[in-house]
Amino acid sequence: MDIVHTPVLLEETIKYLAPRKSGELMIDATVGEGGHSSAFLSQFPELKLIGVDADPEILEVARERLGRFGERVTFYSGWSNDFFAEYPAEYKRPDTILMDLGVSLFHYEKSGRGFSFRYDEKLDMRIDTSTGISAADLIARFSEKDLADLIYANGEERYSRRIAKAIAGAKANGAIGSSAVLAEIVESAVPPAYRNGPAHPATRTFQALRIAVNGELSRLPDLLRAAFRILEPGGRMGVISFHSLEDRIVKNFFREKNRDCICPPEAPICKCGGQRELTILTGKGIKPGEEEIRRNPPSRSARFRAVEKILDEAGL
Repeated sequence: MDIVHTPVLLEETIKYLAPRKSGELMIDATVGEGGHSSAFLSQFPELKLIGVDADPEILEVARERLGRFGERVTFYSGWSNDFFAEYPAEYKRPDTILMDLGVSLFHYEKSGRGFSFRYDEKLDMRIDTSTGISAADLIARFSEKDLADLIYANGEERYSRRIAKAIAGAKANGAIGSSAVLAEIVESAVPPAYRNGPAHPATRTFQALRIAVNGELSRLPDLLRAAFRILEPGGRMGVISFHSLEDRIVKNFFREKNRDCICPPEAPICKCGGQRELTILTGKGIKPGEEEIRRNPPSRSARFRAVEKILDEAGL
């Protein structure tokens, strides 16, 4: 078994999400190769865990890695927002939920699906290849304007219009089906100073396409709501994000649940009778230290936020 992904902010997740009583159930909503799960199961021998992942291929890696824990761990193959939305009423509610929203290094290095601009691979980028459209199909279908808007919105790419124009021009000569070809197109479209910057000039474009292909930002609000709904009161939820777009969604969700009053700001007095549903444990969020970034460079953009649930929403 060849493991390529290093779990990010592992010490911090253990610190905030460690079991507080015996017999707890933890759900790793994005189990990947099982790095976080392996650490939790090893350190807390009474913990039980459900590992969820939308990629059947990487889930098999986790099954092999975590097989030594026997019946303490079970698996679900599918998107985590669907898993939580369909969570059976007869199941024990989880005491802990962990979400690592980053794409595993496995996908960049071993999937062969065009996640990385460093390799010449089929331009797919789907986590679950059994559904949805590939990045190549998306590029083929989108107009120049739609591509520019997508690259700007999902990648916060300042040269989105230049890049979209270059892609549209290249499309006129045939389909763009290779990650290496796309990277070359992007690189040729941006100014020389940008090409020679600290990050590869195609980084944000590839991020934008990957987010769109997998519905990462559109799934996230439903995932947070469904997961928090089934979390046991007194339980904890931790989320690791890797770019400002998803971190903003997580931050705002937790902030809203941390409010007592949800009346509009112009209301003279509170009439909603609301009560806050959680306590924020990590303030503005936790970033990796210099040593972790040195050891694991992909961790540099990570931010970890953790909360403790106080009460269920009305009706539960």
